[in-house]
Amino acid sequence: METKKIHTPNTHCGHHMCVSLVPIFNHLEVEQMNEIMEAAKSYSYKKGEILFHAGDQADTLYIVSKGKVRIYRLSESGKEQLVRILNPGDFTGELALFKKDFYETYAEAVEETEVCLVKQTDLQELLLKYPSISLKILSEFSKRLEQSEKQAARFAMEKVETRLALFLSECLSDDETTEITLPMSRKDLASYLGTSPETISRKLSDLENQGYIKQNGHKKIEIIDLDGLLLV
Repeated sequence: METKKIHTPNTHCGHHMCVSLVPIFNHLEVEQMNEIMEAAKSYSYKKGEILFHAGDQADTLYIVSKGKVRIYRLSESGKEQLVRILNPGDFTGELALFKKDFYETYAEAVEETEVCLVKQTDLQELLLKYPSISLKILSEFSKRLEQSEKQAARFAMEKVETRLALFLSECLSDDETTEITLPMSRKDLASYLGTSPETISRKLSDLENQGYIKQNGHKKIEIIDLDGLLLV
């Protein structure tokens, strides 16, 4: 599918939302954030539109200000592997800041989405002026590397129900609530965990029958027995 880009009507508002949301920028002074807003450009994407394809020149930082974006890979056989879901405040394309390369993944709008784009040359100038941005980006690199290594280890060593149980437990927030909302569709969850949607549905039913969880609709899940779930 070809990428279709449409300028957002309120450019300044869109830029401000991006800069104020994203962790690599929101620690800066107002004047510094204004400078970033000058370098950013806002675009809108409809559900299903592609922001970039694998093989495209990687020379842009994409920051989500509204909506949701799925980042995925395609194997040589055409099988899709979900890498991550981007929500408002999240970003991708950061490797373009350090070297000339090509994207290895695809980015697709999951719903009506607005993003801010900052070109490589503009952001490299900002990194030289404000080194604290580089530290924030390195921190994000570290988190993503840890997550990738954890996911790879689970694929190699753990059965599907264990992967699913650990994923559900990690969705719990710190506010003591026991109900979670799945952050992605079951199809995407299956892709992320390396299985099929049918298997995900079956394993959720198994966990429910065993008394570990309760399904409250398609995306709402209540954790009944967290200790038991972690032993699956």
